[in-house]
Order: sequence, then C-alpha cells, then structure tokens
Amino acid sequence: MKSWKFVDTGKPLELIETPEPTAGPGEVVVDVKAAGICHTDVGIMTDPGWRNNVVRVPLALGHENAGVISDVGEGVTDFALGDRVAVCPTTSAGCPGFTTDGGFGPKIVIGTEALVRIPDEVDFVNGAAATDAGMTSHSAVVTNGKVKKGDNVGIIGIGGLGQIGARVAHLLGANVYVAEIKEDVWPLAKELGAVEVKKSITEFPDVKFDVIVDFAGFGQTTTDAINTVGQGGRVVLVGMGKLEFTVSTMAMILHSVTLVGSNGGTKKDIEGVYELMRTGDLDPVTTTVGFDELPEAVKRLEDGDVKGRLIVTY
Repeated sequence: MKSWKFVDTGKPLELIETPEPTAGPGEVVVDVKAAGICHTDVGIMTDPGWRNNVVRVPLALGHENAGVISDVGEGVTDFALGDRVAVCPTTSAGCPGFTTDGGFGPKIVIGTEALVRIPDEVDFVNGAAATDAGMTSHSAVVTNGKVKKGDNVGIIGIGGLGQIGARVAHLLGANVYVAEIKEDVWPLAKELGAVEVKKSITEFPDVKFDVIVDFAGFGQTTTDAINTVGQGGRVVLVGMGKLEFTVSTMAMILHSVTLVGSNGGTKKDIEGVYELMRTGDLDPVTTTVGFDELPEAVKRLEDGDVKGRLIVTY
C-alpha cells in the first residue's frame, strides 16, 4: 500500500510504498475510511519545534481516524472484523501520526484501548472529526471550561474546533458570543446558536463573560481574552496559532482570572460528541478531499483556505 509520509521539516509529503500492517496481540488493523487533517499536521511539517514529537521518519501523519476493523490480533475479544470504530489519539496505545503511522495511509494498527465505537447514525467523516476536533472542543468547553446553563461564553475562532465548541456551549444552555475575523463564516456562527458575532472578543463591551475559550491562540486573541473576561472568569486556551502571548498580570490578578490550557480530551469526550451527532444536534461543517489531493489539502489548510474541518476520505 502507499502512504503519504512526513520526511522532514519544511519538505512536502512523499508518497511511499509501505508494507500492510498486521495486528499483534491486543491490537487491530483499521482500514481508514476518513482521516482529519489538522493544523497540528501543518505545524509538524513547517515548524521545527514540532519535530521531536514525531518518533521516526518517514511517518504517515494523521491522528483523527475512523474506519472499519479488517484484522484482529490474539486476545482481542471485545471487537470483531467489520466493526465501525474511531481511534482516540490520547490513550496508552499511542497516537497515530506521532508514535505510529496514522491516517495519511490507508491502514493503521492500534491497541484496542484506543477504540471508540461509531454509532450507526454517524458517518465516517463526522466519525473522524469527532476524534480530535470534537474531543478537544468538548473537553475545552465541558471539562476545562466548566460551562453551564446561563453562562455568557465567548468563543474565539469558528474553524474546525470552534464551530463544535460553540455548538456544544449552546446546547448546554449558555449564551454564546463568537469572535471571528472571517466575516463570510458569521452566518454559520448564528446557525450554531451564537447570540452575536464580532471580529474581536473585545467588541462585546456590554457582556460580562463567565468563560472565554480561545480556539485560535494567535497571541493577541489570548491577551484580549484575559483582558475581557469578567471578574473571577475563566479563559481556556486551545489554539496554538502562535506559541507565545503577552499576559497582563494586572488583569489576571485584579480580575482573579483563571487561565487553563486545554489539550485533547478522552474517549468519554468522543462518546459525548457522538451522542450529539447521533441525535442530529451536532453536525459540524466539513470539507472533504480525496487521498490523491492530500498534500494540496494540507497547503490549503496552512493558507486558511478551508471551511470547517478538513477530512480526507478513502
């Protein structure tokens, strides 16, 4: 089989012939049906700071994966051939695209502790989107944001993660205000349940924010969130558009701001997202591309030329 593989920072993906994997004890092989393309993948390819997180090269990136089990290893009794599953990237089995070949190739091998069953009502595209974008957004809003009914919640960035985060916050009963510089996606924010949309989180002077979740993380966005959130408020930082930002110690201290970094989530977050998808309450915007288009799609994501979550389908 052929896989698109990362070979080094600053270099394009290469299509490399790779032996088909077999399942070892406690493992399964998943035939990938859909795999998300993430800004993390762009970071790995372009930023030397990510290089040490990849265990070896060449390696197929892609940590957001959904597919069908095609091989079952010794001792596996809770999953069977043909099961529709997604791969949680945060378990002890390791993270495809970092520790093992990921979804930029047609098959991956993974321990069963990473598997999450996909409900029949959820297609593979949404199944893949839930494994990182969905999981991360759900965890940021629910677990780390502690958002509850009646809260005033700011969502910065309405891309692949932010759209899910905004919708989850709305479904929790929060009053959602979205900050997004791209005006062409403002109608989407309203469809997701946003009360109001502006270019910056600072443009809601009459709103006392209980929680602000920064899905962009472009430095100034986080600084603005800290300066804007209400007394005793909570800022959750998810995005890594920039790797540094300036903190106002006066705002942090005088307003008793809690700043929380939110990274990934758990299988329970994925299951929570699947339940919202199963009922139809959550249907994120996705852009799909074919396997042959994958390198071009990564460049589109880098250039910001994508709506919603970018998914390669097999």
